[in-house]
Amino acid sequence: MFDIGPNEKVFPVVKISKVVDALKDEGVSLQATLAGISICEEELVSPLTKISASQIVQSYGNALKCSKNPSFSFDVGSKFHVSTFGIYGLALLSGISFRQTVAFAVQYHQLTAPLVAVAFEELPPAAAWLMTVFPFKQIDAELNGFIIDLQIGAHLCLHRDLMGADFHPTQVQLASPRPPWAARHVEKLGCEVLYEQPQNKLVFPADWLDKQPSLGNSVTYAQVTEICDQLLTELKQNTGIAGRVRQALLANLESPPSFDALAGQLGLSTRTLRRRMQQENTSYRELVDDLRAQIAVRYLCDTQLTVENIAFLLGFSDPAAFRYAFKRWTKTTPNEFRRAVRA
Repeated sequence: MFDIGPNEKVFPVVKISKVVDALKDEGVSLQATLAGISICEEELVSPLTKISASQIVQSYGNALKCSKNPSFSFDVGSKFHVSTFGIYGLALLSGISFRQTVAFAVQYHQLTAPLVAVAFEELPPAAAWLMTVFPFKQIDAELNGFIIDLQIGAHLCLHRDLMGADFHPTQVQLASPRPPWAARHVEKLGCEVLYEQPQNKLVFPADWLDKQPSLGNSVTYAQVTEICDQLLTELKQNTGIAGRVRQALLANLESPPSFDALAGQLGLSTRTLRRRMQQENTSYRELVDDLRAQIAVRYLCDTQLTVENIAFLLGFSDPAAFRYAFKRWTKTTPNEFRRAVRA
């Protein structure tokens, strides 16, 4: 898990699109649905549109104001079928065991859910998903309950897509108080619902995990998991404190600022910067090294720059130091790499 700021636009627009469609069915105007979100109708259907967690929260807040349906959030979540999630969804379908699918979902969950952290526990005869809303300041108790209801609806929909229509939870535990429309919870979920619990949980029989997916394919799973690795790496590199550090380094990679100077540029103390980078499982040295490696490959592939010039532009003291580092990164020399690319 790594930190993504609430205003960083890195997520697909589908979360807002589903809300817009559901409110449209209730006769709510598009203007009211998109109030305060700063996107237009055309952007709702574009795969290029990226949105932030704050925009999603605003969308949910609009739904709370405009919808007359007390189970709106669960109903919207129930429309998040596996096909909604693109490559991530294909990986879920391709797993060769449900245990593998669960492990994948936990590892890559941040690609799909900007507002909720999930964990999974197996305590036979039961298994359970645990869900916690991130503590964004604009999320109050009502929005928290809305988000959890939507997430539970989405989890239930995905399990039925993957495991079959006869999948049913045995119990749902919610941290929120019992609402006036609690009977609808039971009707929608088809199981016991407990309120004012320590955690939000979706509980189901653990023996489901021993069943085999009907569409599992090990080759496809390996291919799409590799793509999800790349997506998660890109997300990590371009968001949170790591993303801010990378942007600062890109501006002056031939002469990187000292760690203390970098902290000052970002408006942080050195102690705070170090702690936040540790929280994201990275370091200043690692980011400099990764960035140099990526740019070195780009220079060698896309330019006619000499190895000596590339070494200078990347801030190496001499070409020999660059050659040593490049071989550590790629197991080959810069000239051998360039010849291979051109061949």
